Amino acid sequence: MEIITATKAHLHQLVPLFDGYRVFYKQPSSIERAETFLSERFQQNDSVLYMAVSDEGDAMGFTQLYPSFSSVSTQRTYILNDLFVSEAHRKKGVGEALMVRAKEFAIVQGAKGVTLETGIDNPAQKLYERLGWKRDTEVFHYTWEI
Repeated sequence: MEIITATKAHLHQLVPLFDGYRVFYKQPSSIERAETFLSERFQQNDSVLYMAVSDEGDAMGFTQLYPSFSSVSTQRTYILNDLFVSEAHRKKGVGEALMVRAKEFAIVQGAKGVTLETGIDNPAQKLYERLGWKRDTEVFHYTWEI
C-alpha cells in the first residue's frame, strides 16, 4: 500500500470512493455530485487529499484535510473532514495509514494539529484513540445550518 497526494489526475479513482463516503453518511448516491465537488476542491486548491492505493493500483480509501487557523494559538490547524476506506479494504490498516499521513503533513506544515469530528457511534473512535487522538471534553461544538 502507498499513500499518495491525490491530484486532479486521480479524480476517476476518487469519485467512487467519495460517493461511497457520502452514501455511508446516508446521502443519496450521486457520481456527478461527487465529481463536481472534488473537481472544485482541486481547482480552488482549498483542501489536501491523500489516497491509499494498493500494490495493484486500486484506490482503497482517502482522507481530506481543510486548512483553518487558531486565533488563540495564532497557528494554522487542519480539519480532517473526510476519512473513508472502501468496505473491501477495511480492517487492513488503510485508515490508520491515512491518519498517520495526515499527522505527518501537519507536522511538516508546522501546524498546531489536526481536528476531526465523528459520530458518537462511529467504531473508528477506537482507532483514533489508539493513534493518540484525544476526545475533547472541555468544549461543546455547535452548528448552525441553513
